[in-house]
Amino acid sequence: MTAFWEVQELISRWWFTYDQGLFEELDSLLTDDVYFTVRSDTGKTEYEEFVTANVHGRSDVMIWQAEHRLDSPSPLRHNGTNVHLTGKRGDDDEFTSYIFVTQIVEGQVSNLSTGIVTGSVRSEAGTLKISSLHVVLDTETSRPLREIRAAEITS
Repeated sequence: MTAFWEVQELISRWWFTYDQGLFEELDSLLTDDVYFTVRSDTGKTEYEEFVTANVHGRSDVMIWQAEHRLDSPSPLRHNGTNVHLTGKRGDDDEFTSYIFVTQIVEGQVSNLSTGIVTGSVRSEAGTLKISSLHVVLDTETSRPLREIRAAEITS
């Protein structure tokens, strides 16, 4: 299995490179067969179309990433936290993390979004690359966990 720190390094590089709009470098972090998805947890936001993608292949993923980033605020800061390995599937090592996104509004830091990121990485020609990345943005209003679990049991 890939060392934890290597996955942390790659995911940190991904978010930093994305935020800076360094598209050639971003492209180099992906496998040819990368699978990328992003959506909100409720599917009911006013901006749903803007944050939804289900894209296969490095070229198509990069088209979506570039268009999305160019239409997003700058500066933008994605902070990938609590990255940890969760398993292995074939040649891919799987991970999960949180994401915390900020922007600047009137000179002040403004929280933009949070979410859960899952994905996988694979070594190609001695270089670790992202083979899948799935982002689910938090939009559901927070409630006590006990209440959420009780609702799950009754549904």
